[in-house]
Amino acid sequence: MLSAPAGLTEETLATALGRAWRIDVDTVTYRPVGFGSHHWEVRTVHGDRWFATVDELELRRHRRDEPLDRAYDRLRAALAATVALHAALDGGTARSTTARRGRRRSFVVAPVPTVDGEPLCRVGDPFALALYPHVAGESFAWGDFPTAEHRWAVLDMLVAVHTAPADVRRHAAVDDLAVPHRDALDDALRAGPVPDCGPYARPVGELLAAHAAPTRRLLDRYDTLAAGARAYGDRTVLTHGEPHPGNTMRDRDGWLLIDWETALVAPPERDLWNLDPGDGSVLDAYADATGVRPRPALLELYRLQWDLKDLAVDVDRFRRPHTGSADDDASWEILRGLIRHLAARDGAR
Repeated sequence: MLSAPAGLTEETLATALGRAWRIDVDTVTYRPVGFGSHHWEVRTVHGDRWFATVDELELRRHRRDEPLDRAYDRLRAALAATVALHAALDGGTARSTTARRGRRRSFVVAPVPTVDGEPLCRVGDPFALALYPHVAGESFAWGDFPTAEHRWAVLDMLVAVHTAPADVRRHAAVDDLAVPHRDALDDALRAGPVPDCGPYARPVGELLAAHAAPTRRLLDRYDTLAAGARAYGDRTVLTHGEPHPGNTMRDRDGWLLIDWETALVAPPERDLWNLDPGDGSVLDAYADATGVRPRPALLELYRLQWDLKDLAVDVDRFRRPHTGSADDDASWEILRGLIRHLAARDGAR
């Protein structure tokens, strides 16, 4: 996120870090990286460096009436699975799509457990805080994979995640295939009164009204695919959820996979829909490495879920009080582009 969350001071953050991880904080510096969570670089009085991530639990809810505790529990489950996965892969032998095998350190950038053994802690009612090792390395942005090497490295990491020991999966929640904040999207599509809650409320209402028919058709298509996907519950694995280039890093030891807040038990297609370059080579390699052939209907399901989730989350954002912040401006531009993309997809079907 581009700006720190309202209601969380640096003093409160430093106190929470000291209480939960017993670190003596010297400075906390906000880092406007990523989109969804808030991040700070933390330096201790002893010169150690850490990376703190804060999630606003209101934004992690799947429905407006969902308790914040439920959002926290879902986030905790994802990060607990990440900690278990890191331990399982650290120094172990992982399956690969190439001849590269053998012992290596884990590519999973997992949170550091608190002194109580938890993967994160609550800060007041609205926030969840996780602490990570500071990683010095090359970062990447959301979008296409810049090189074939990068794409194949992500495939290798995903094969290792999907074939991790079964006891790792028990920590994570199971994907229920629901579109988060669909209630807000459904309300907006009914073209009722637009809430007077901020500068983008009316433009979002007008934008959706102009594209209501194709949006409804895509929601219907998603529901059909989701109903069919329930027949494949026997082929679920632990999934990262968002293994795009922006959630990877490369340090001197190799490739890393970061940002595990959306980890779930789900069909492998949840991680594969955006990985193949279009010629089937990556999907074939995945099948060779795992014995599981990706199914086109499930790839379509998760491709569509990605866009509908972003749409619903942004619509919900602008149907709640907002001020027109830099984050609001960025979300509005993303939403406009997404609506155009979805309309074009509907026209191409």
